[in-house]
Amino acid sequence: MTFDELQLLPPILKAVKACGYDTPTPIQEQAIPVALAGRDLIGIAQTGTGKTAGFVLPALHLLASPPKGAGRGPRVLVLTPTRELANQVSDAVRTYGKFTRVRSGAILGGMAYRDQLRLLSQPVDLIVATPGRLVDHLENGRLNLGRVEMLIVDEADRMLDMGFSEDMEKIASATPEGRQTLMFTATMDKAMARLAGSMLRDPQRVEIAGRKVTHDTIEQRLHVADDMKHKSRLLQHLIADKELSRAIIFSATKRDADILAQELLQQGHSAAALHGDMSQGARNRTIVNLRRGKVKLLVATDVAARGLDVSGISHVINFDLPRFAEDYVHRIGRTGRAGATGTAISFVSLNELSYLQRIERYIGQKLPRQVIEGLEPKRELPNLPGGGGSRPGARRSAGSAPKPDGAGKHAHGRGQEQKPSGDRRKKWGAPREKRDVIVEYRRPGRS
Repeated sequence: MTFDELQLLPPILKAVKACGYDTPTPIQEQAIPVALAGRDLIGIAQTGTGKTAGFVLPALHLLASPPKGAGRGPRVLVLTPTRELANQVSDAVRTYGKFTRVRSGAILGGMAYRDQLRLLSQPVDLIVATPGRLVDHLENGRLNLGRVEMLIVDEADRMLDMGFSEDMEKIASATPEGRQTLMFTATMDKAMARLAGSMLRDPQRVEIAGRKVTHDTIEQRLHVADDMKHKSRLLQHLIADKELSRAIIFSATKRDADILAQELLQQGHSAAALHGDMSQGARNRTIVNLRRGKVKLLVATDVAARGLDVSGISHVINFDLPRFAEDYVHRIGRTGRAGATGTAISFVSLNELSYLQRIERYIGQKLPRQVIEGLEPKRELPNLPGGGGSRPGARRSAGSAPKPDGAGKHAHGRGQEQKPSGDRRKKWGAPREKRDVIVEYRRPGRS
């Protein structure tokens, strides 16, 4: 199938072809006809499958028709869990809508209320938003959702993880009952099924790739670490590899990300941190510097696991394993994108065995264990039911990088991104990511 066969409007097809795309991805091929037919849809697909275009293109197609009601409120509302993902969606709206007269804006955070009020006081066709500030405007009477014809919820499972279920229900209840709803998620459990049942009407289900599929283009490895110093030595060895051109290093907490990024800078590496406590401007500058090659090592929390689309990421390193198994799939999906190959390397200590067991059970395979000569662990992992531990004869690799000169020191404390694990962590969990919001307004006819 080609995009021409999807019967999208000529200005939209022109923009798609200008991007060099001729053939839709599987999620686009199946989701776009359902959306164009006006049906509610629940799409189940992993990150990197092209689902953003799968809902942006039908939304732009809808906006070419006359509105059903008068007023200044948006006709299409897109909800995303993070600022990065919202920016990605906004970029897609600009890219695919550059030959249309669609007026779009984003309500995310980091800008003055007067700018948000200016956006909401003007006619706008499509708004991309994170839930927190949108609910604030809604409850204060500054936003009218009575004209919404299409409600799109992206990364719905992540919304639930971040505690946005109540906000989503408030937003949905403020929109017309006859609206069309498109919901996309990477996982489908009982909580997701309940959310879908409350927001969608007789939805058509489109599922791309099984629950336990990860990424065929990504080489996955696992290194056992005795403690934090051992992890630091492993990291120093790996980032000295000449094959590593650009990497994202995932840390458990915001504070740990800052500390590790600072240590890497002091060692002479071009490194930067990315997490939810940073201002929107600082986050945008960091991502731009990563894209331009000014930053080689990005130390991030799970705020970068979804929605961050940067080409040329050769390696993903899980300095700390994620608490939720599905986040492992999203993390490693930052590399090996658009047909390229990538490498995903994870460190695991004895304190993280439960996380490893969940990951291996979720992806349906054991992560290949590797040992670097000179950096062997003093202790082996116990055999895990359904997972497996380090065994005699595990793959041994000297690597292509020289041995490290010394070990880094971590004065880590309790952070906020996930339930900590490892030598430096406490037993309690952490508060949810702060709700972030900013505003962008696009006038008609501007690309």
